[in-house]
Amino acid sequence: MSSVLYEVKGPVAVLTVNRPEALNALNTSVISDLAQAVAQAQSDENVYVLVITGSGKAFVAGADISQMKDFSPAEAKAFADYANGVFLGIENMSKPVIAAVNGYALGGGCELAMACDIRIAGTKAKFGQPEVGLGITPGFGGTQRLPRIVGSSKAKEMIFTAQTINAEEALRIGLVSKVVPDDLLMSTALDMANVIANNAQVAVRQSKEAINKGMQCDIITGLAYEAQAFALCFSTEDQSDAMTAFVNKTKVEKFKNK
Repeated sequence: MSSVLYEVKGPVAVLTVNRPEALNALNTSVISDLAQAVAQAQSDENVYVLVITGSGKAFVAGADISQMKDFSPAEAKAFADYANGVFLGIENMSKPVIAAVNGYALGGGCELAMACDIRIAGTKAKFGQPEVGLGITPGFGGTQRLPRIVGSSKAKEMIFTAQTINAEEALRIGLVSKVVPDDLLMSTALDMANVIANNAQVAVRQSKEAINKGMQCDIITGLAYEAQAFALCFSTEDQSDAMTAFVNKTKVEKFKNK
């Protein structure tokens, strides 16, 4: 993985997009490396949470314009399909994914962040979908995830105007859940990841799946997904241990995650 750094810190894996000379712009090679690193995190049973960030001044400044500029429509469709498949893999992996947004998150970078479960921004982070200023639409999920996260009116404003917003505005509209000083960004993301990792992982993963499914369907169907996830947890040792400890006014020291 020449353009992605991958490091495991206890129960947390950190994936860093590492193409700083191009502000971590996404080309086919970078997207391929992303897919490989995500698959590695998914398959490692000792990894409970994945954190994605970027090196240098950007999270990801967008898709690589130099690669895209001479695409035919068929090539553009193939590129979008490929990236969307990788981003869907991030969104649908069983483990929580935190985006630690350390700078520019524009176009494909904003779309990558939105594929993550939780977004934390440094104070210098910038977000936007500038594609219409280049004569194209967002192609890696921006027209679909952005309105689901911030509402259709704000999403349309951001996409139609191609304007960039700062971290505080991203927090105000719900695009990110937290803004912290840049020098505390990674420690904040890792602290949150470790808090998540210390909880019962079957319950965490079932919660993620229920939320993701419920966001795509009517509430009756969503409640059925939730009830199924709730019931499944009652087959786990973690549920038995934790509830017994609660009744006995004690606490489980460490979950078995089974």
